[in-house]
Amino acid sequence: MKKSLCLLSFVLPAVIAYSQPAVDLLQKVRARLDQVSDYQAAGTMKTNVSFLKEPQAAVTVYFKKPDKLKIKNDKGISLVPKGAVTVSLNNLLKGSYTVLDGGADTTHGQKVRVIKLLPQDENADLVLSTFWVDEQRQVILHARTTTRDNGTYEVDMTYGKYIAYALPDKVIFTFNVKNYKLPKGITFDYDDGSKKPQAAANAKGRVELDYSSYLINKGVPDSVFR
Repeated sequence: MKKSLCLLSFVLPAVIAYSQPAVDLLQKVRARLDQVSDYQAAGTMKTNVSFLKEPQAAVTVYFKKPDKLKIKNDKGISLVPKGAVTVSLNNLLKGSYTVLDGGADTTHGQKVRVIKLLPQDENADLVLSTFWVDEQRQVILHARTTTRDNGTYEVDMTYGKYIAYALPDKVIFTFNVKNYKLPKGITFDYDDGSKKPQAAANAKGRVELDYSSYLINKGVPDSVFR
């Protein structure tokens, strides 16, 4: 009996030390994202939305705090809501939320911590955000966000060269086309004239962003976002 109690005295503190409070972990993730005031990133965007003609294009992504974002695509429009680009997750982490600890889970074969955010503002567009967090590296690997206007979308992130800034090398974004409200004035160049947006309305949209380089905190002029 004494041996069992002695063993527990060593194991229990170790478990408590590893499982830090969800609020503390969220603050650390936020601090990583807060390092980035602006960036200009070059990469390739692959779009899998049935009624878009251009499936792949070279893009330049611009971001500036607090919420300025632009994806420049010389081949046409970029069907990516703001939440799809990782640094915009920083906006989801701000404001008044109730933080819920979802416990341990696994995503893509990796152990993660699940954290849920419920906005305290009943009129907020955001309904619920769930993050799958790499607790050791303090980065978000997967996020699911439900909004009132644009339905639910999910983001998967893979990190490499720019993990020190919590910036991913690759982002995969999925969403329901029928729930996503297109910006006013946008028209599409369809595949062959036989497909219409209504025919693809029930389909899943998928966007992949592969980043080749970032210029971080070098300054991005406001004129870029006009």
